[in-house]
Amino acid sequence: MAATRSNADPGLFGPDSVTWQAHGDPMMWIAGIRALYLQALHPRAVRGVTQNSDFRRDAWGRLMRTAGFVGTTTYGTTEAAERAGARVRKIHTMLGATDPGTGERYGVDEPALLLWVHCAEIGSYLHVLRRSGYPLTDAHADRYLAEHRHSARLVGLDPEAVPADRSELAAYFDRVRPELAAGAEAHEVDDFLRNPPVPPPLVPARALLWRRVAHLAYDSLPPYAHELYGRPAPPPATVTRRLRATGTLLRAIPARLRWQLPPKHILSAMDRLGPAARPAPYKLGR
Repeated sequence: MAATRSNADPGLFGPDSVTWQAHGDPMMWIAGIRALYLQALHPRAVRGVTQNSDFRRDAWGRLMRTAGFVGTTTYGTTEAAERAGARVRKIHTMLGATDPGTGERYGVDEPALLLWVHCAEIGSYLHVLRRSGYPLTDAHADRYLAEHRHSARLVGLDPEAVPADRSELAAYFDRVRPELAAGAEAHEVDDFLRNPPVPPPLVPARALLWRRVAHLAYDSLPPYAHELYGRPAPPPATVTRRLRATGTLLRAIPARLRWQLPPKHILSAMDRLGPAARPAPYKLGR
């Protein structure tokens, strides 16, 4: 097997990390949509989005920026990851939101809000990957969560305050559960994700493909999220079966073909580090 180039910068996580392998999986896109659904259930957090951008007009751009951030911090150089984090922190310091009920003005960089966004995102990635058949053991899952204290630091969180394993993450979600609600902003996100605006030629594709993807992401949410949104989901066994079938289908697409999509973070990392840096599930067993 070809070796990685020893003098090249492996980045924030490196090719030996769980994150490096897992983030190359195509189910990350469905996991990202699940994260949006979950994040929108925190009223203070979702106001930070809806009050600072035209969500319906820029939702695709926001989704791609998030994907770009994850790709850069996973597969980019250490300098690129730190630079991406600095940009996010700078933007957050300039933004605030207003509670319409109390008139309270608050910053979107409140640690509690950053922690919710982080945990909803990383928890969604882990949940969808595992439930769809990606071979992450409990030990891998704990390593993954510990690794993402690094990404939490990049957005301005104290790594020591971030859940580092499955039990800490579960305890966090139990603590924050009473703060969650499906307000007007959450339903706005739900409406968009179910029926995003697209050019007329893409309307058939939206009906055929996108809605299935969005429904699957929604269905994979925890039961309390379905209760808050007021829309039921199929039985858990049915959802798991559909996630596994979708994962099998998407993973059948050659990785090199999938990775050709811009901005090609994985291919750039392999060019920098050598072909042995290619992410693959079997490397988790090492």
